[in-house]
Amino acid sequence: MPIVLSTDSVPPDDRLAYWHDAVRRTFVPLDVTVPKDRPFTGSVATDLLGQLRISTVDADRELVRRSKSLITESANEYLLLNLQMRGTGVVVQDGRTAVLRPGEFALYDTTRPYTLEHPERFETVVFQMPRQALGMPESDLRRITGVTIGAEQDLTTLVVPFLSRLAAEAGTYSPEVGALLARNVGDLLFTVVTERLGRDAAPTDAGRQALLLRVRHFIDAHLADPALSAEAIAAHHHISVRHLQRLFQADGTTVNGWIRSRRLEESGRELARPRRTRPAVAAVAQRWGFVSPAHFSRAFRAAYGMSPREWQAAADETGGHRPRLSPPD
Repeated sequence: MPIVLSTDSVPPDDRLAYWHDAVRRTFVPLDVTVPKDRPFTGSVATDLLGQLRISTVDADRELVRRSKSLITESANEYLLLNLQMRGTGVVVQDGRTAVLRPGEFALYDTTRPYTLEHPERFETVVFQMPRQALGMPESDLRRITGVTIGAEQDLTTLVVPFLSRLAAEAGTYSPEVGALLARNVGDLLFTVVTERLGRDAAPTDAGRQALLLRVRHFIDAHLADPALSAEAIAAHHHISVRHLQRLFQADGTTVNGWIRSRRLEESGRELARPRRTRPAVAAVAQRWGFVSPAHFSRAFRAAYGMSPREWQAAADETGGHRPRLSPPD
């Protein structure tokens, strides 16, 4: 069942304070401004599917801001997608403005300032996920925020109905199915964003991005192989190791760092599964290409600040919600 926060049962004079608190509790610390010429009404219903938080917001006109000071107050690192269902929405971040009409969506990042404006009564569905859920480099994440993604992009006609139905039926799925669907959302968004960035990129940049994506898909397909290396990856793609390293350096990481991050990310997913379907730590280490359980435990602790077993305990306490999705490079 969704968690529903609504102003319906709140006295008119207390609604703004209530709504401000409801928004902060549901998302991240935000400042909310609403007109004072009439009583405000609003509701937010939230479901959780694995790492994906889905919130349907139905409210009167409002302006929401996330400032630098609020980011300092709470440095939660999330990527959010606003899917407009009714009314108009405006998302401003990184010097870009996305004007959303029903059936359109935009992404924004809680680690940088942004504003959300709804100039009229509206309904929007907000999909909130760890910012590493798309598995994209920082440079690409910064290029896609505050951009309207709509019907002019063919893939949107597939993604929007899926997201809409997922929001409507989120409370009906088992935890296991919900976690799988959440991952599907990440994969779909990765595809949509990649297509959009490729369309907007300059030819040379598009070529680099296309090669980098092929390399990353190759890495994902061979994560379980302990022998996966920069040399093997370069040879498969008929490029030099130096060229391969430059591809990753342009996005602020290294080949080995990316492989390690992806292995640890997938390991974290496995370790956070429900107890009855959760594999042993040693099995997870072997499955994701670590040479030994001891090596895996050291790498995991270095990245996350806790052992694999402590990670499992933390996931149990939060109903399978991992502390972080992906380790730092």
